[in-house]
Amino acid sequence: MERVQSGTTPDLLILDLAHGDSNGLHFLHWLRRLHPELPVIVLGTCEDTPISHEAMRLGAKAYIPKPFDEQILEDAIHTQLSDVLDTRSAEITSDDMVAFGKGTFFVGASPIMRKLRTQAELLAQTDSPVLILGEAGSGKGTAARLIHQLSVRSGFNFAKVNCAALPSDLLEAEIFGYQSDEPDPARLKIGKLELCQNGTILLDEIPEMPRTLQAKLLEVLETGRMYRPGSGKSVRVNVRILTSSTSNLETAISAKKLRDDLYYRLSAHILHVPPLRERSEELPLLLHHFMRDLAKRYALSPRSFSPAVLEACQLHGWPGNLKELENFVKRFLLAGSKELPFANGPEAQNVATSKIPYFEMKSEEQPAAPVEATARSSDSLKSLVQAVKLEAERNAIVAALQKTGWNRKAAARQLKVSYRTLLYKIEQYQLRPAESALMPGGTVIRNRGTQFPGNGRPQ
Repeated sequence: MERVQSGTTPDLLILDLAHGDSNGLHFLHWLRRLHPELPVIVLGTCEDTPISHEAMRLGAKAYIPKPFDEQILEDAIHTQLSDVLDTRSAEITSDDMVAFGKGTFFVGASPIMRKLRTQAELLAQTDSPVLILGEAGSGKGTAARLIHQLSVRSGFNFAKVNCAALPSDLLEAEIFGYQSDEPDPARLKIGKLELCQNGTILLDEIPEMPRTLQAKLLEVLETGRMYRPGSGKSVRVNVRILTSSTSNLETAISAKKLRDDLYYRLSAHILHVPPLRERSEELPLLLHHFMRDLAKRYALSPRSFSPAVLEACQLHGWPGNLKELENFVKRFLLAGSKELPFANGPEAQNVATSKIPYFEMKSEEQPAAPVEATARSSDSLKSLVQAVKLEAERNAIVAALQKTGWNRKAAARQLKVSYRTLLYKIEQYQLRPAESALMPGGTVIRNRGTQFPGNGRPQ
C-alpha cells in the first residue's frame, strides 16, 4: 500500500491471497478506490469460491486458483498488459486536449478539430461576438469555453445561458438581473451579464430568445450598457458575448424569430463545430477518455472495448454526438457487452449496419401507455410480455431501494443481483431517490418505433 501510494503506479498488480485471507480483499477494495483503472490478477485457492466472487466484484481482472499452470498466469499477464498498451496508444496527449475542469474538455486530435482550435485561438485575440453553429451535442459550449480559456478574459467568469430553457420573464432576470423599487437587498438579483464582468457569456439557442430581449441585447452590443429590470439606472458591462444555435438562422430570420440587425452584429465571426461522424478518427480517443473518466466517477474498473464494438462505433452515425457517446460508454461500463446487442454473439453481424441502440424520449410529459395499447401498437405477444417484464422489474427495484433507504448494496443483495447490475438498472430506468415513489409513471420511451411503458430503456 505504501509503494502504490508513494511510488509510480504499476502497470499490473498480482495479488496472492492465502486461504481464507480477507485482508487481501480489504486491500483490493482500497486499491480500487485509489486506482480504479489499475488491472489486478488475483491468485487464490479453489476452495475460496466466495472470495473469488468478491474479488471479481471488486474489479479484479482475473482470478486464478492455485495450484495453476504457469502458462495460464503468463497468458493472463500478457492479456492485461496488452490492454494497458492499447489504452496508452489511444490516450489523448496534452497537445490534443484542453481541459476546463468538471469533466469538460476539448479534443483536437483530428485535422478538422485542429483547424477549429486554430480558429478559436485567432478569435480569442479579439473581443468581437462569435456565432457558434453545430448540431446538438457536438460541443458548441466546449468551443465557447475554449475561446474564453485562450483569451485574456480567462481569469474572469464564464457563464452559459440556455435561451430555450426559460420563459421570457425568467430569462430576462437570468441575463439582465432584477431590482425592486424597494431598498431591500433581497429584492436585488445580479444577472449573468454583470456576473461575467470582464469575462465571457454564452447565449445558447439565441433564436429562442424573445424579440423584446433581443432588442435589449442589441443595445448592450452597441453601447456596452444595460438597464436592470426594475431600475431606471444603466449599468456599464464589459463582457465578451458568444452565441450558439442548432437552428437554421436564415429560417429563423424569415420567420421573424431572430432580428436581422441582431444577427448581423452577432455573426461578425462564425465558427462551425463539426458533428462527431465527421471526425470519426477521434472515436477511440474519446471512448477511452470517457471510460477512464466515468470509471473514476463511479469507482469501477474500466472496461476494454472489443474490436467488434470499436468497429461498430466507427460505423455508427452518432446523431446525438458527444452526449450520445458519453451515455453509450456509461451503459457499457455498467453493463458490459452482455447488455449491448451489437457487441457480441450473432448480433455482431449488425456491425455492418451500425445497429447501436439509440433511444429517444418524448419531450412532452404524459402518463405511461397502457399495456393493452402497447400490445396493439406492435401486434406482438412478445412485445406485451416484454412490456410487463420491464414494468415489473422497475417496480421491484424501486421497492427494494425504498425498503433499504436507497442503500444500493443492500438492495442488490435483496434482489440477488450484482452491485454493478443494479447500478446499470438504476441508470437504465433513470431512478432518483426523490422520484422513487413514482411507480410506474414516467414518460413513454421509444426505441425505433416500439413503445414501452415507464421510465425504463428497453435492452
